[in-house]
Amino acid sequence: MIRTVVVKLTVIPGYAYRQKLPSGGAGIVILRPDSGQPGIAGISKTSGETFPTVNTSLTLFPIEAFNEAAALTAGLPYQNLSGVKLILGQPADAPEVEEAYQPKELAAVDSGDYQAIVRYYTDGAGRFSYDLLNRDLIRFAHRSSAVRSRAAAGESVDSIRLYITGTKFRTIAKNPDLADGQILTISSLLDDISPRGVFRELNEELRRMAAGR
Repeated sequence: MIRTVVVKLTVIPGYAYRQKLPSGGAGIVILRPDSGQPGIAGISKTSGETFPTVNTSLTLFPIEAFNEAAALTAGLPYQNLSGVKLILGQPADAPEVEEAYQPKELAAVDSGDYQAIVRYYTDGAGRFSYDLLNRDLIRFAHRSSAVRSRAAAGESVDSIRLYITGTKFRTIAKNPDLADGQILTISSLLDDISPRGVFRELNEELRRMAAGR
């Protein structure tokens, strides 16, 4: 089951896509036509660098290939491609890449709410835009008296951000019944797209607001 856009690599013969890893967060999966074993790497949230797993052959899957895959898939949101089977001539007994999604995440990816939010913050190139998202949420934060009051009262950044994303995402999805848990799941999936933390700019602005700056 593939749940992200598949890209063709030039560094090595093969294809790659992003996937949630069992250890948490997003990673890169690379498949080669001459290998039954996929190459897998995690993506650092702080630096954006890729780090292959210990069982990944750096001869077959050099770090340059993972870096190319990370660049090509940056900003591509999760989507349900469950009907797609990627065939690269692997042996019949080639191992399947472990699916790390939880049921609630699968439901979120398939939901019209998630799709509407992704479309709203997708740029002209078809990539999810961290800048569009943060600018919109920061603009809302400054215009909202409720946000200003929460910041002045010393409410936590996480709590204020949940209020902001909840208000905005329910409006965008046209679904006032989205629960906070669903908002957090959608936010987590969006955050996995970003190598830097999708709400970083919003978090920094909320800290400034709380400090009265």
